[in-house]
Amino acid sequence: MAFSSCREDVDAAALQVYDGPMNTSININLVSSDSAIIRSEIKAPKQLEFENGNLEFPEGIDITFFDKAGNITTTMRADRGYYLREDNIYKGEGDVQVENLEKDQGLKAEEIFWNPNQKKIYTEKFVTVRDGQTLFNGTGMEADESFSNYKLKNIRDSRTLLPGEEK
Repeated sequence: MAFSSCREDVDAAALQVYDGPMNTSININLVSSDSAIIRSEIKAPKQLEFENGNLEFPEGIDITFFDKAGNITTTMRADRGYYLREDNIYKGEGDVQVENLEKDQGLKAEEIFWNPNQKKIYTEKFVTVRDGQTLFNGTGMEADESFSNYKLKNIRDSRTLLPGEEK
């Protein structure tokens, strides 16, 4: 006896589960407030949303923090951004820049994390911090989300900006 079937073999690659973005949003503007006072604003040209709730901002992300009077205190930007839903953490990569406008402080790094629940930013990567006219280079940093108070973990060197040198 011989058995035969008319069914074709199925390509296993065709049965793989899609793990790409479920939604794409353009020109997003997300405002977070507390007691009707704007506390932060997130802007991005493109947002990708995945099934697990994670978000990706492949064309960059800008986050702005405000004081109780509605004045901008701190800005944060990155070439690429991610929101990790399970941990409720934002991650910035690429050319990351943080500026505290009130204290004339800035940070440049390749990667940074923002935890909105703990209201802090941090990284384990190399950073350059500008505090007024002084530059500090180091690896690892923790700060409050306004970048008013920060702690460098492994300082390599520091120097004063020269007259006419860009901040």
